[in-house]
Amino acid sequence: MKEDIALNINPLVSYLKKPQREFTKLDIIKYIEDNNVKMINFRYVDGGGKLKVLNFVITNREHLEQILSCGERVDGSNIFPAFIHEGSSDLYVIPRFSTAFLDPFCQIPTVSFLCSYFNKDGQQMENSPEYILKKAHNAFKKVTNMNFQAMGELEYYVIGDKEDLYLIPDQKGYHESTPYAKFEQFRMECMYYIAQTGGLIKYGHSEVGNFTLGDKIYEQNEIEFLITDVQEAADQLVIAKWIIRNLAYQYGLDVTFAPKITEGKAGSGLHVHTKIEKDGVNKMVDDGKLNSIARSAIAGYMTCASSLTAFGNMNPTSYFRLVPHQEAPTSICWGDRNRSVLVRVPLGWTTDKDMIAEANPLEKPSTEDFSQKQTVEFRCPDGSADIYLLLAGLVVAARHGFEMEGALDYAKKTYVDVNIHRPENREKMMKLNQLPASCWESANELLQHRDIYEKHGVFNAEMIDDIIKHLKSFNDKDIREEVKKNPEIMTKMVKEFFHCG
Repeated sequence: MKEDIALNINPLVSYLKKPQREFTKLDIIKYIEDNNVKMINFRYVDGGGKLKVLNFVITNREHLEQILSCGERVDGSNIFPAFIHEGSSDLYVIPRFSTAFLDPFCQIPTVSFLCSYFNKDGQQMENSPEYILKKAHNAFKKVTNMNFQAMGELEYYVIGDKEDLYLIPDQKGYHESTPYAKFEQFRMECMYYIAQTGGLIKYGHSEVGNFTLGDKIYEQNEIEFLITDVQEAADQLVIAKWIIRNLAYQYGLDVTFAPKITEGKAGSGLHVHTKIEKDGVNKMVDDGKLNSIARSAIAGYMTCASSLTAFGNMNPTSYFRLVPHQEAPTSICWGDRNRSVLVRVPLGWTTDKDMIAEANPLEKPSTEDFSQKQTVEFRCPDGSADIYLLLAGLVVAARHGFEMEGALDYAKKTYVDVNIHRPENREKMMKLNQLPASCWESANELLQHRDIYEKHGVFNAEMIDDIIKHLKSFNDKDIREEVKKNPEIMTKMVKEFFHCG
């Protein structure tokens, strides 16, 4: 941990010489007083997945103590209008000290926090997505005696003025660098700010999607995170989206996390890698191979896949991304290194070859086991997702894999080792269950699976009812046929949901 702190670029971590998860109120006060911080921001996620903010000017020590000791009141009916009404709408927002960061966009030195919601009785709000994720993880740990970890692959399009020099061929932008990729510097600055706020970043790169439309260039990018505690992973993704949008605004660029923005071009996903661990050991692998623990979790993902779309694919444009030949899943199956499946087992450093020594003759061969890096990737979600509910749903699905009968048999039944979309595999694909094709179908799948999510008190019935009602409100049951008859419908939907999530 000392080495992590030494290299950490979060100013609070560097100054306090401790990791964020160990921050206390006294630590925050010390940093504020010693570094002449003048303001505090409370940030909290609303019912649409975006960050709200409450600003405080620090006037004296007593005021600072009060802000950090009591939190503040907010009008819950404006934050969660679907299920909080004006008659009893007050909520407390309470800062979580482990999320503290120096706001990179404020000229006045400002410390920001993510907050949790509490009700009038001083209890965490049952329907708060952040609290639902906490309940999901607690239930998982109770059932399995293990921890659930996750990380996201955050894909997005950057839109700027078209240039005529060094153009990339259409849909050929994967891992391009400047001068062909136009927004590499913007991406790197986003990554730096995200790391300053505590985000654990693995890498960033340009993605396959790129095209020009009118006088604008559309370039797809991705920032991928490191695996961490599932609740921290959610916080980092929420802050990252906020940073990318803010920095784009300063650059005079537009950014969208929308799942689909035009026909025939790559859509943007939010792939989630998962890992189950205990005492720092990856429990999903034995001798470099997936074991029964991993396969049980995968069986849970397979069983709940259709209803997980209710949390991870939350507007009608989501289902125009889930089509064959666009590196997005349609069939409910899993496989190794296979981008046509719903759940992919990526390369996991399970070879016994020392590749570093092979590439660098001056290095001595190492016997270190890097198979601890192995993850399992869920490829269905996109930027419309409610990040906390999506990760809560994945934790629930993994837990269900340990509770259901015949999990290992079901994992075996849904495994494929081919590209399922090739013509010669059509018969095999026809035997597999398919993902929903609309929000309407997704809502029906959630209705069928609601007992799984409500078990152990993770999701309550009111929240499930609200999500079903929201998804059905799009009335998109026959949307694909309607778009075939009138393509303008999709253009209208893309505009409506351009800045979703």
